[in-house]
Amino acid sequence: MSNNFFLKFWYKLFNKNKYQELKNEIRTKNKLKYYNSKIFNQILTIEKNIKHKKELTFLHSGQLGDLVYSLATIKELSKDHKCKLYIQINKPMPDEYNSLKKFFISKRSGDLILPLLKKQSFLDSVNIYDGEKIDINLDLFREIPINLSFYSTRWFSHLAGINLDVNDTFLSTKPHNSIKNKIVIHRSPRYRNAYINYEFLRNKENLLCIGLEKEYHELKKEVKSLEFHDCKDFLEMAEIIKASKFYIGNMSFQYIIAEGLKVPRLLEASPDFPIVFPVGSNAYDSYHQNHFENFFNALEKI
Repeated sequence: MSNNFFLKFWYKLFNKNKYQELKNEIRTKNKLKYYNSKIFNQILTIEKNIKHKKELTFLHSGQLGDLVYSLATIKELSKDHKCKLYIQINKPMPDEYNSLKKFFISKRSGDLILPLLKKQSFLDSVNIYDGEKIDINLDLFREIPINLSFYSTRWFSHLAGINLDVNDTFLSTKPHNSIKNKIVIHRSPRYRNAYINYEFLRNKENLLCIGLEKEYHELKKEVKSLEFHDCKDFLEMAEIIKASKFYIGNMSFQYIIAEGLKVPRLLEASPDFPIVFPVGSNAYDSYHQNHFENFFNALEKI
């Protein structure tokens, strides 16, 4: 250890390239040590459970978007397993997440998402976690020392060692009974693209916001004709998106619902955190204003 310290110090002063190489080598060794001692046996256990059990229990503590993306993996495994999902509520959010939220999934958020999860036919049951024995802990993806800047559904398929057709839906719901054929919009304060604005929609009609009311009022400054609906839960939110003409917005829980349902959609792509992108037909993303407007016009013509 002391030899490494003095060698690093020497290289830092006199050989910057060697210093960087040594830092990378030490970092890789530490990651490998952690992976072999803390992670790999859990991956082997998951593989064993999938191979030998016909009924699988899953645990997820959120965040909500991550939870929805994990459904693609559960849906694939449900083809030859009975799948039971448990949601852990009030798991504290670590300080390093720099989030204003106290929990990954609060009790209120759990109550809002349960009606949507219970409608998924590939889930045999969905319940709040209360110490049940778990076969596949989906939260493990956060502990693996890898860069998560790849398509989010694969965070979970790599845990299970399965291949997904990411063109497939991983959510289902009936269309809303009365709110139909709207252009549904949501713009979260996070993951915005500074190069894009919504002012071109100023005089458009048939636009509906389904986010928080404060998000609606902020967006209405740009989009005067925007209407608002306060969804009673996330099942109603999914029904409205399912019944929409198409969906437009930045990366958010609402967008992930649109992606799961594979409705026509346009994503305001994040230059800073590009882990989400549309997959499938009538699905667009854009980093530039002119393309954003062109894709909106293309979806209007469907």
